[in-house]
Amino acid sequence: ILYCSIKYQAAFYDYLEFEFYLLNKEQRKTYLTNGKNNEIIDLFNDKNYRHIFDNKDEFNDHFKKYLKRDFLKPNFTKEQLGRFLENKNKVVVKPISGVGGEGIKIIDPTKENIFKNYRQCLLEEVIIQHKKLAQLYDKSVNSIRIFTFFDGNKATIIQAVLKIGNKGIVDNFSSGGMYAFLDDKGIVITPAIDKDDNVYGIHPTSKKQILGFQVPMFDEAIKLALEAAKEIPQIQYVGWDITITKDGPCIIEGNSYPGVFQIKPRFNKSKIGILPKYEKIMKIKL
Repeated sequence: ILYCSIKYQAAFYDYLEFEFYLLNKEQRKTYLTNGKNNEIIDLFNDKNYRHIFDNKDEFNDHFKKYLKRDFLKPNFTKEQLGRFLENKNKVVVKPISGVGGEGIKIIDPTKENIFKNYRQCLLEEVIIQHKKLAQLYDKSVNSIRIFTFFDGNKATIIQAVLKIGNKGIVDNFSSGGMYAFLDDKGIVITPAIDKDDNVYGIHPTSKKQILGFQVPMFDEAIKLALEAAKEIPQIQYVGWDITITKDGPCIIEGNSYPGVFQIKPRFNKSKIGILPKYEKIMKIKL
């Protein structure tokens, strides 16, 4: 473990998550570790612009045309809140700088004093996801994490994973959710895993098949991510969380620190990681 932390910038978490104990030296070299991911972020994501993605209210302002839902920024007046709440029996409350789904709530505005308790939060209209996504798990909005790279001229898709909730209202991996990898047609090609390393071919709550699931309107989601990737050229490497509604895809949020997702060696016959793909697309060598 100590050797891998020095040689491959693999933290203890990386060693376990990406099963370095199953790999030889040449295979380990191909895995994107958190240390190498940090290098990529430092190379391509200007620190002076990351706040646009880190602060949810700023993000919504910059990317409002991709959100396709109503929202209300913090420090709202009672009049603004009244207009926002018209015809809404539920709203999403988000801390403006939360990560991993932490602090996100869905509340009934008739049962809570929003102005008193949540005036420093971002309020959003509840997203109604596509019925096919809801069939997998209907207590959270399930999303696609689409990784993009923008070289200043062209935006490219690096990879995509399907994030699915489980026993909670968010699909975030750190909050009990799970993820599975998608091919370039939006079909799930691996079982889903959660942070406790449980493996699911079938969802434990809904009993719906995960492996082989086809994400609806996947091509439209890819197109949306490629368009959004060009909006802030100083942030070249982004992980977009996009869900699908009956009317098409919409962006939930963008991440200037996208995190590391790659297929575990046990599900990968070649046991080759995703780093060579990153290096080819980004024209770098780590």
